[in-house]
Amino acid sequence: MKPLAERLRPKTFDEYAGQQHLAGKDAPLRKIIESGNIPSMILWGPPGVGKTTLVNVISGITNRSFHTLSAVNSGVKDVRDVIEKAKKNNLFSKSNPILFIDEIHRFSKSQQDSLLGAVEDGTITLIGATTENPSFEVISPLLSRCQVYILKHLGEKDLDTLIDRAITEDEELKKLKIEIKERDALYRFSGGDARKLYNLLELICNTAANGKITITNKSVVEKLQENLAIYDKTGEQHYDIISAFIKSVRGSDADAAIYWLARMLEGGEDIKFIARRMIILASEDVGLANPNALLIANACFDAVSKIGMPEARIILSETVIYLATSPKSNSAYMAIDNALALVRETGDLPVPLHLRNAPTKLMKNLDYGKNYKYAHSFENNYVEQQYLPDKIDKKTFYEPGRNQKEESIKKFMESIRKNKNEK
Repeated sequence: MKPLAERLRPKTFDEYAGQQHLAGKDAPLRKIIESGNIPSMILWGPPGVGKTTLVNVISGITNRSFHTLSAVNSGVKDVRDVIEKAKKNNLFSKSNPILFIDEIHRFSKSQQDSLLGAVEDGTITLIGATTENPSFEVISPLLSRCQVYILKHLGEKDLDTLIDRAITEDEELKKLKIEIKERDALYRFSGGDARKLYNLLELICNTAANGKITITNKSVVEKLQENLAIYDKTGEQHYDIISAFIKSVRGSDADAAIYWLARMLEGGEDIKFIARRMIILASEDVGLANPNALLIANACFDAVSKIGMPEARIILSETVIYLATSPKSNSAYMAIDNALALVRETGDLPVPLHLRNAPTKLMKNLDYGKNYKYAHSFENNYVEQQYLPDKIDKKTFYEPGRNQKEESIKKFMESIRKNKNEK
């Protein structure tokens, strides 16, 4: 018998739960798909949020021929075979075929290069699915020819829809008398992942006595603990463990960070995935409290890419301990997010005239660049002048963190802000 998640896989947009920004009735992507003008695209999101399901829906409503490859077990030859079939098909069809590549981030550069020409000349329409940031994992020429659509973890409302549908529509579960008294544990342990939710629901319902089962938070936790190996047999704790790893480093617990690193390595996690997360950690959580952290993390990524396992474990361990034991600051992270929030709120505020570039005589006549003061011509390479748009001239985005490194920055910033406020 097929698993519950397969039995209930949606076939139409109306059956599709979640991702309303993509699959809702008025969503742009849905309109594009239903019009038949399907662009090449990359679907990016965590496991179990409906990437493959969305592709199946597209396959079901399009009149185009559809080819599927998995990056795990397909090579350049498989790609070329599909492209050749597509070229022959194009002789007899007005619409080019669709090629779906699951886990496209696992394709090497050469494999992705083999796709480029066919996508560029319209021989195929490419749909790729990935759990990794396509900016890192998909080559730029290919990425530039694809629309990127982001899928999110499912919310409680979406999970409720899936639970109710399973109980009322699945032929096997309909045979049971299921009473759900509490759902919080189902929400928590599914983590917004539809497949995890269905696996857990099926696991619990398989233990029904006399065709009856009552689901509570306690019963979910107990059943999950009893069957942890079954529940996690496909490695679905990937995101839970990387989350624990990140939070352990952020919390300066080197022992916990090393433990979660070991869990990932033992589970066969991609070492470059771990190294990339540490580059982000170095900027987001260590930041200006220890600017060298970013250099160390970047060197780690470069080193493990060259060395590989098993020796890469030592390089990763050294970097993890360095980051975990470094002073912490999220000031740079908060500064850019504060600035982005204001940009979205205020829009395109005009650049002050004295800061504008003046490459032409007309621009100079309009006072572009007039009265600009060159900082290096003044004492300490600093001169008081306005750098922000008039409307937000006194706005502050960066607040130095409470650590030794940023104390000196704070003193410098305070002297600057004092001069600005006094004007």
